[in-house]
Formats: sequence, C-alpha cells, structure tokens
Amino acid sequence: MDFDLTQEHTMVQKMVRDFATKEVAPVIKEFDRKQEAIPWMLPRMGELGILGICFPVCYGGQGMDYISLGLACEELEAVDTALRVVMSVHVGLCGMTLLQWGTEEQKQEFLIPLAKGEKFGCGAFTEPGMGSDVAAMRTHAKRDGNHYILNGEKMWISLASKADFAMITVRTDPNPARPTDGLTTFLVNLHSPGVTRGDIHGKLGVRAGSTGWINFQDVRVPVANRIGEEGEGFKITMSAFDSGRYTVGAGATGLIRAALESSVKYARERTTFGKPIGEHQMIQEKIAKMAQDHEIARLLYLQVGWMKNQGRRSTLQTTYCKKFATEASFEAANQAIQIHGAYGFSDEYDMERYLRNAKGAVIYEGSSEIQVLIQAGYALGERKDKALRCELPAYDAEAWQK
Repeated sequence: MDFDLTQEHTMVQKMVRDFATKEVAPVIKEFDRKQEAIPWMLPRMGELGILGICFPVCYGGQGMDYISLGLACEELEAVDTALRVVMSVHVGLCGMTLLQWGTEEQKQEFLIPLAKGEKFGCGAFTEPGMGSDVAAMRTHAKRDGNHYILNGEKMWISLASKADFAMITVRTDPNPARPTDGLTTFLVNLHSPGVTRGDIHGKLGVRAGSTGWINFQDVRVPVANRIGEEGEGFKITMSAFDSGRYTVGAGATGLIRAALESSVKYARERTTFGKPIGEHQMIQEKIAKMAQDHEIARLLYLQVGWMKNQGRRSTLQTTYCKKFATEASFEAANQAIQIHGAYGFSDEYDMERYLRNAKGAVIYEGSSEIQVLIQAGYALGERKDKALRCELPAYDAEAWQK
C-alpha cells in the first residue's frame, strides 16, 4: 500500500493552494461580512481547470484522478468552505452524476461545458420540509409527449442563483409500490421558462457562498434531459451523494488543517505566565488532537479516492469519511477559538468563520445521524451494496488524458 502522492498530485495541490491563498484569502473576510458570493470565483475556477479536474480530457476535463479531486477540496476549504461547496455541487452532484449515468449524447452536450467551466451546475435535491428523507420528495413531473412538465420547489440549494443547470430528482409516479420507487432524475436548464430562483440570506455560515431556492412552474423538460430511466431516481441520487459526500469529507480535512496551523502559529507567539502558551500542556492537548484528527480524516478521504480510482463502490467508506471529518472540523474550529481566547471570538481572526462554516457540513449532504444509520446498517448486515446499472468509471490515466 503506497501512501505517497504522485508528482501530478503535488502539482494539483500547489496550483489549487496558490489560487486559494493568493486570490481568495485576501478578500474572503470582506465577502463573508457582506454575505455575498465572490462574483469572479466561478469563472476563475473554470479558467484554471479546477472545475473539470477529475473528468476525462475528451469531456473537457483535466484527465486527473479522484484523489486529485479530494486534494483540491482540502486546499480550497483550508481557505474557505464556499470554495469547496462549488466542487461539491458543480463537480460532485452534477458533473460526476453525468459521468456515471449520462448517455454519450448528454455528456457531449452538458458535461463538456461544465468541465470547461463554460457553464455551471448544481445539485437540487432538498425541498422545504424534506432534507434527509429523499423518498419524501414532492416536486413532481408528468410525461407530455417528448417533454416532462415539472412543478415544485427545491430549497437550500448551493449555487441556485448562479448555476445554468441543476441535477434534480422528482416524483414521476404518485402511487409507487415503495416510497423509494417512482423517482426520476433530470438535468434541468435553469434558464427555462417557468424557473424562478433566489438567494437565502441570514445563514450562520458559508456566507461567501451562494445558497438559495428554485421554483418550477410548468417547466418543460425534454425527455432527452432525463438521467437514467424512469424510476431510477433514488439510486441515482444516492450515487450522487457518494460523490458529493467525498468532496465534503475531503474539504473538511482542509478546515481541520487551517484551524491547526493557525493555532500552532498563535501558540508560539502568545505568551502567558512568562512562556508561550504552546508550552502549556492543556494547549498542547488541543493541538495534538487537531493534528491527529487531520491525519485520520486525510487517510479516510485518500482511501475513498483510491477506491473510486479502482472503480469500487465506496458508500460505507464515504460515510466514515464524511461523518468523521466534518465533526472533527467543527471541534477543531471550536478548540481553535479557545486557544485564541478573545481574539478567536472576533472576526479579526479566521476562527469564528471556521466554526460557522464547519457547522453546516455536519448537516448537508446527509446529516451525521444519517451517516450513523448507514454505518449501522452495514455493521448489522441489514444493508449491502447492490450492483447498479451504471458505476462511476474507474480511473484510467492513459484513456483519460486522450
């Protein structure tokens, strides 16, 4: 088992870190305070190839592997969660679902501009009154010739007001045999007549990111935009969450690292009782815990990235990664505030923003409680991975560079 990163991996790290630290870090506090998304962030990420990092070159991507995606997410969230959220919805929920389930025609029409950053995508699954209970979706679509007529509303959608397309799952059968039946997934053009959308303000965290709602009123969606077959929506959504949760866990690892690095720096500079606070054992205990958690979280997401590279199902391992890393990031930010004392309570330092941002990740993309249920299901033998009609393609360096 080789834990060394390749030269390509280190190049990805450096490129993404340089972008995040040099271009975003100097302005992130300003936009967080204004509760506005950075207007040039999406186009710039597309220009640098970050939005197509793990897609084959033939589909407009950079031809890199899934570990590269995880490394990029860690570097982005080490500066601000809003950056990583872009990867979760544009790449994880939208692009990777197209890569896994889309037809060749759909990949040519939609994945190429998404991977190039010419168009932006999001995943729209959550609804008012429906979060973790995917089977309770009320947004519905009815077949009408070569189109579906779509009605309903999606809520708490990242990039809702910025995206060109949304990967959405809706109910197409009002009376299914089981609640998880009768759901179908579509890629919807958000510039279509009947689509209205807007931003949600007053969020606790990710204030420099776009989060909003999308309303569909008799929106005509071509049958050609259906992802998979009718009734496959639940398993397509679950596979999309596998990709999205991977990016969340990898990103949370970056937040742990940011809290750790800031705490180490402060502990070396701040003195109490005649010596740097880093020499006090209680401070050392907090810092050691952060360092340990960062190492564990990183190993967990690298394992998931490796499994994806092999074309292996990683649902269980992804839940371990997502739950551990997000909870550890919240605790790391909390302890970093404690280490910084009164300064940690002020937005003069980054700690309070880290804490606000970290809280969201233990809720979205499947709350910690949902991850526990999945893990228990596997442990008790009540849940087993079933073969899907389509799997996320294994990484093939030679083929993906063509």
